Amino acid sequence: MAASGAVLGFEEYVRSRQDALLRSARRLVPDPIDAQDLVQTALVRTYPRWDGIADKTLADAYMRRVMINTRTEWWRSRKLDEVPTGELPERSVDDGAEQRADREMLRDVLTVLAPKQRQVVVLRHYGQLTTEETARVLGMSTGTVKSTLHRALARLRHELEHGSYGYSRPEVEEEAMCAA
Repeated sequence: MAASGAVLGFEEYVRSRQDALLRSARRLVPDPIDAQDLVQTALVRTYPRWDGIADKTLADAYMRRVMINTRTEWWRSRKLDEVPTGELPERSVDDGAEQRADREMLRDVLTVLAPKQRQVVVLRHYGQLTTEETARVLGMSTGTVKSTLHRALARLRHELEHGSYGYSRPEVEEEAMCAA
C-alpha cells in the first residue's frame, strides 16, 4: 500500500513539475530533444530513490543536481572526432553564403503556402508571437491559428523533403513580404 502511495507521489510530482524541469534542462543543453532526454534520464534515475527524499520540497534541487551530473557524464563520454594529421587543412571563410542560400530556399518554399498560412508561419516563427498574439493580430481564433500552423508546417515539411517547391517569383515574394 505504501509503495503505491510513493508511486502516486512521484507521478504527481512529474505531472506538476515537468515543464519547470524541461526549462531547467534547456538551460543545460542547447538541443530541445537532448533536453527532453535529459529530463527523462533524470526521472529514471530519481524514481528508485524517491522514497529517500525526506523533504519533497527539495525534489527540484535534487532533480537539477541529477540533470547536471547526467549532462556532465554525457559530456565526458562523448566521442572526439579529432584525428591527428601532419598537414593543416585550409581555413574556410564563412562568407554567409550558406545562410543566404537557406533564407532564399525558405522564402522560395513559403510561396507554396496560402497567404493566411504564410502569415501565421511568419508571425509565429519569424515574429516569435504566441498563438494568442498571432490570433489577435490576424483576427482569428487561437484554434484556427493552431490548425492553420499545423497544416502549413506539414506542407512545408513535405515540400522541403521532396524538393518540389519552385523558385521565387517577384509577385509572390512581394505578397509574402506584405503578409509579414
